[in-house]
Amino acid sequence: MLYNLRLGATWLQDSLGDKEHEESTTNSELQFFDMNTIATATNNFSSKNELGCGGFGSVYKMFLQYLILFLMLPLCSSTDTITPNQPFRDGDLLVSKESRFALGFFSPRNSTLRYIGVWYNTIREQTVVWVLNRDHPINDTSGVLSINTSGNLLLHRGNTHVWSTDVSISSVNPTVAQLLDTGNLVLIQKDDKMVVWQGFDYPTDNLIPHMKLGLNRRTGYNRFLTSWKSPTDPATGKYSLGFNVSGSPQIFLYQGSEPLWRSGHWNGLRWSGLPVMMYRFQHKVSFLNNQDEIYYMFIMVNASFLERLTVDHEGYIQRNMWQETEGKWFSFYTAPRDRCDRYGRCGPNSNCDNSQAEFECTCLAGFEPKSPRDLFLKDGSAGCLRKEGAKVCGNGEGFVKVGGAKPPDTSVARVNMNISMEACREECLKECSCSGYAAANVSGSGSGCLSWHGDLVDTRVFPEGGQNLYVRVDAITLGRGRQNKMLYNSRPGATWLQDSPGAKEHDESTTNSELQFFDLNTIVAATNNFSSENELGRGGFGSVFKGQLSNGQEIAVKKLSKDSGQGKEEFKNEATLIAKLQHVNLVRLVGCCITEEENMLVYEYLSNKSLDSFIFDETKKSLLDWRKRFEIIVGIARGILYLHEDSRLRIIHRDLKASNVLLDAEMFPKISDFGLARIFRGNQMEGNTNRVVGT
Repeated sequence: MLYNLRLGATWLQDSLGDKEHEESTTNSELQFFDMNTIATATNNFSSKNELGCGGFGSVYKMFLQYLILFLMLPLCSSTDTITPNQPFRDGDLLVSKESRFALGFFSPRNSTLRYIGVWYNTIREQTVVWVLNRDHPINDTSGVLSINTSGNLLLHRGNTHVWSTDVSISSVNPTVAQLLDTGNLVLIQKDDKMVVWQGFDYPTDNLIPHMKLGLNRRTGYNRFLTSWKSPTDPATGKYSLGFNVSGSPQIFLYQGSEPLWRSGHWNGLRWSGLPVMMYRFQHKVSFLNNQDEIYYMFIMVNASFLERLTVDHEGYIQRNMWQETEGKWFSFYTAPRDRCDRYGRCGPNSNCDNSQAEFECTCLAGFEPKSPRDLFLKDGSAGCLRKEGAKVCGNGEGFVKVGGAKPPDTSVARVNMNISMEACREECLKECSCSGYAAANVSGSGSGCLSWHGDLVDTRVFPEGGQNLYVRVDAITLGRGRQNKMLYNSRPGATWLQDSPGAKEHDESTTNSELQFFDLNTIVAATNNFSSENELGRGGFGSVFKGQLSNGQEIAVKKLSKDSGQGKEEFKNEATLIAKLQHVNLVRLVGCCITEEENMLVYEYLSNKSLDSFIFDETKKSLLDWRKRFEIIVGIARGILYLHEDSRLRIIHRDLKASNVLLDAEMFPKISDFGLARIFRGNQMEGNTNRVVGT
């Protein structure tokens, strides 16, 4: 197809001997260009290259070596509709009514293949969120999208059929295709406006607001995301995200047919495997599960914000938000996020706790490693088996509670939404095959029943936001028959065993008021007698030392300075506060050591130390790109929001600075040093202090 350029185009001729350019045109200088040349020169008629719109059409600026010319296109006003009499050609553009989205032909970076896609029309970076012919590209610019005689959308190249909607249309009146302001391309019957086909039923790698992820049980449409094959190839990739509707439905990330990650079940408030949903975002979530359909969808609270969820070609789920000032997308959530997010990381009947420095995999109460050798070598994939000789049927068995848990894979769970938690427990106890139970709905006091009758697969614990899981154990594990009461308290998600002849259920989670107390000899041995080589830094409390306990766990010991103006008051304050607070962006207190002369706090050790060691170091700060800096900022903000509004206590840190933000091995931020915090009780909005503190 040839485009005729207007007479009077401007020529800039460059030669070594000429200092001036000739700016004259004659009729004999008229040239004809093919469509490929024009599309390339104008960046596919991008909005950036549009100079204006007049009565003759749109004007675009283009560069052809030394030629600058103005291209006159026959149409000026954009449209959002394809009609039987108006086919859509390569170079045309559909723009939704409010100009939010555009549809057109495009070529990925470093590719000449042509695809039809939908992208945001209001931002600088072309971001394709839907592709019509991802597996059927056109190798030139001759593609045409039109409505055929049967009323279907048809993509063709000459007489070659490339793609079509292929739906049965009963209406005798014509159909039209329209691009909506949601980004949805719909085929509608012109007479009754009924939608007979829509692009949102066939998502590619992006979930955008108002797009449903899930199964329409009436039509059979299973809407799931599939990654691009590569950043430059929209073809169907090997990663997909969609619902598994068995048992209690969950969203799974797959590589082929192998599960990589799961959301957990919908527990009435959020996905049980996504405690991050407790925080406020710029979107609202909808989840529906009835006889007609099951879906997950989100909509924006403020329509001016742009947000999308993507499955990328490397197998990660990214939730991105457009940052207008930077002119780029920022990912504020990624999954799988850590090792415990990986499906079945620790094998069956095990618990994954990512906060453990030594190894994240341990057996659930009443179980033992299937392969002790593999577990010793830090490979927990074999999982755990019921302890040899354990009797869990009619022999005084009961349940151990795992707090803060992501319950096991619910696709194999039995679901009963009509009974209470107490009835759920009794039902599970009566059936010898029942290995555990949990609440189906955690809102209020909890209701509904999930029960497992086999292995417990893919269980993990969170520092905050999980729910209770009850695991069936034998009488010996419960501690019946022992004369001495024993109580073990080590970490969130660890096992509590308490002898009680009448006990049927025990807690496998720590309570905030409990601290692990270390004797001075243990701390001295762990820190190599507080050697200078182990010193990490010095603050208002005194020195901080790195240590290692006898079980291999790395710790950070904050030793209260004897001559510091900050004394036991601050020490007790910090110990009490941190013990009561559990949040992924707050440093975790392992325990403390209190003697007549020495007072110390024992924290988890964070290998990347403090934020200031990066941002004020000329070499290290290059490791913090803007995406990582944004993630750190968001993490700090979440921690502060929790302290100010979401925790049981209202807390003002009063000494927040870069040196009090610690970074773990994955550069995840955690706020430390609550020794200067002042508690504001529930409804207090201000308080008085008799000490000047802070930096």
